[in-house]
Amino acid sequence: MASFVPTSADTLEDQRLYTRARLTEVACLDCLATVGVKKNSEHHTSIQWSEDALRACPEFSRMSQRPEGRPVREGCPRMQASIDAAAREGQVPIGAEDGY
Repeated sequence: MASFVPTSADTLEDQRLYTRARLTEVACLDCLATVGVKKNSEHHTSIQWSEDALRACPEFSRMSQRPEGRPVREGCPRMQASIDAAAREGQVPIGAEDGY
């Protein structure tokens, strides 16, 4: 259950910009799961996983559970390698021109 649900138009727009603006689709070179990626710098990468991508990724099918039952996701090294390759090839822009 969300502890805060934004209702103001400005807050909703900020949320959209932060979570979905400038996302570039990248497919894993191994399992072909597709995620949304944004790189604000060489060292900062945001990855938005869809339910379809989570189901397609063999790494996430092996995820463990925390005691309270929430999934623990350490990340997928194959997806990270795919994102790194896409960034090197210029397919993922690097930099936060718009502040997001």
